[in-house]
Amino acid sequence: MEPIWAVGLMTGTVLDGNIDVALLKTDGETVETFGPYTLAPYPDEIRSLLEETLAVARAWNFEGPEPALFAQAEEALTRAQSQAVTNLVAEAGLSPAEIGIVGFHGQTVLHRAPTKERPGDTRQLGDGQLMASLVGTRVAYDFRTADVRAGGQGAPLAAVYHAALLRHLDRSGDTAVLNLGGVGNITWWDGQDLVVAFDTGPANAPLNDFIKRLGRGEMDRDGVLGAAGKVDEARLAALLQHPYMTAAFPKSLDRYDFTAAMAEGLSPEDGAATLSAFTASAVGKALDLLPHRPKRLVVSGGGRRNPTIMAMLESRARVQAVSADQFGWRGDAVEAECFAFLAVRTLRGLPISFPTTTGVAQPMTGGRLAGSLADIKRK
Repeated sequence: MEPIWAVGLMTGTVLDGNIDVALLKTDGETVETFGPYTLAPYPDEIRSLLEETLAVARAWNFEGPEPALFAQAEEALTRAQSQAVTNLVAEAGLSPAEIGIVGFHGQTVLHRAPTKERPGDTRQLGDGQLMASLVGTRVAYDFRTADVRAGGQGAPLAAVYHAALLRHLDRSGDTAVLNLGGVGNITWWDGQDLVVAFDTGPANAPLNDFIKRLGRGEMDRDGVLGAAGKVDEARLAALLQHPYMTAAFPKSLDRYDFTAAMAEGLSPEDGAATLSAFTASAVGKALDLLPHRPKRLVVSGGGRRNPTIMAMLESRARVQAVSADQFGWRGDAVEAECFAFLAVRTLRGLPISFPTTTGVAQPMTGGRLAGSLADIKRK
């Protein structure tokens, strides 16, 4: 297949108020061209609606009928993200007819990893059919459900894209990709056929929530609070005893599996320092689980902008941590690019999840298609 233009969309569980939108020209195996990228802010009313929806989803917890609020939030976010796609495509000087597909991740409102006692479940809000009609092109969406129904974790899905990026950077196995969004996830590639990926632990979500509750803004901007504080080492040691830290991969987390309550009773500075240290130390535990411990991490996502966390990765995880931007990658765009890449793989019927990334029994395709014959056949 010849490379095609694809648009990728991502809004993380950290709810920073932005829609990440990226253009990529790819055949789903390699990247030919990195197109424009933007952060498109949600209107305040949609951001508030999504925050309310996340709270309602936690109370629902996959029990009984879905909350009615889901439908309202799904339509609102789909329309906002469709407009963001239309704007970026126009700014790039392209027409909808020149876009092969849109990768629409949607908004994760709840994710439950499988256990021996119960199957996993996951819910991302996003109406692919509506987006296809609004944008005027094919849309791949609902990337995680098929994996979960097949017994997989449903996350992380970025591994196959991270591995494609690593092919041009380091084939030795000494470099891994770490994304620090609401949750942290890591991808390690042996330079040949083996790709391993899993969630490392909490990243920005507990820290951001802690800062918001203090009325100190949306995040620990530039890691200032954390840098001024002292890590509660006893509390950190107890947190690191959580079974997740040493559980074998594949494994995944919901954004609320670890919360801001971990810093309860601490000063703003010490709380920020302790939560930052937990993020970094959890990464260190994750590195110890890999088949080969990498010497360097390429860090993407919002967490790479926090110098305190980046420094703690060096000191506590014992690894060199380098912002993705230093390698010419777009650190804020990697996850959106990923879903453009996965959308093309979905279109081609290529696998997007693997036994060593989500735990499915065999490599499997995923994602549903809207705006094409394939979607009609699924009905």
